[in-house]
Amino acid sequence: MKYQQLTEAERYVLSALRKQGLSNAQIAKALGRHRSTIGRELSRNACWVTDGCYRPSKAQRRTKARRRRSRRNKRLKPEDFIIVEMLLALEWSPEQIVGFLKRHNYKIVSHESIYQYIWADKANGGRVWQKLRHAVKQRRKRYRSKDSRGRLRNKRHISERPSVVDARIEIGHWEIDTVMGCGSKHCIVTLVERATGYTLIGQLNDRTTESLNRRVIELILHSGKEFKTITADNGTEFHQYEVIEQATGVAFYFATPHHSWERGTNENTNGLIRQYLPKKSSMSWLKQADCDAIAKRLNTRPRKRLGFITPERSYHERIL
Repeated sequence: MKYQQLTEAERYVLSALRKQGLSNAQIAKALGRHRSTIGRELSRNACWVTDGCYRPSKAQRRTKARRRRSRRNKRLKPEDFIIVEMLLALEWSPEQIVGFLKRHNYKIVSHESIYQYIWADKANGGRVWQKLRHAVKQRRKRYRSKDSRGRLRNKRHISERPSVVDARIEIGHWEIDTVMGCGSKHCIVTLVERATGYTLIGQLNDRTTESLNRRVIELILHSGKEFKTITADNGTEFHQYEVIEQATGVAFYFATPHHSWERGTNENTNGLIRQYLPKKSSMSWLKQADCDAIAKRLNTRPRKRLGFITPERSYHERIL
């Protein structure tokens, strides 16, 4: 049976019966209530700090005040969600929106209230739900397949990296990867700064070492960002990494084969990029300007691990 609080009239009857010396069980029987309801009412609304008396008028005022303060009963107006919809249009998640707004002292209940607003809007035929991000990365393991990746002479293993790289205590340490399109050789190369999550994306016409080296060197030299190390997987497109080292002075390190978690920052970022470049979609239409626009979106989106500030802001704060 669903619990219901006492009505105002019942509170006056409770007070009168209590003054007559009746027990909680007797009062409950007279009101047709469970005795725990009477006990709960007295523990919540009696004046225990002063004289322990139960005053029905004061109990009623306390109940109404609690209802007004209750998050569950707070009524947010449509205009309260104008800024929320603006940020959803930037592909921010509800959690990122709440963290960002709280950081700037804008009152919003919780990310759950945003989801409730979105689904209510959808039920009424609205399209706000279409602004939600959906980035699902599917994986499959390959068994009994010969893999020559990682068989590269003179490469530096990830275990040889300076300790500051793992600690994320200084900027300039990046992770690199390629993301493939479908139906053509076109793909992208991604560079993600470990401490801040700042992202650079380069457009590639193919996955050859020549195309990759040319674009990576261009990104490093023209981005104006600090580069000290780069950590890659063991893909063959990185087998001429020494060309990049010689052109930029940035040291390359390689993760253990099949240990994708050693480059978790890059893996996570690639999942975010799939929001704009879904799997099974071609990248033949992609230009470098499009890659720059996607990177700008990611770099101006607040991140939970950064305390809901953006990678762009985090990077610039660290170089000051």
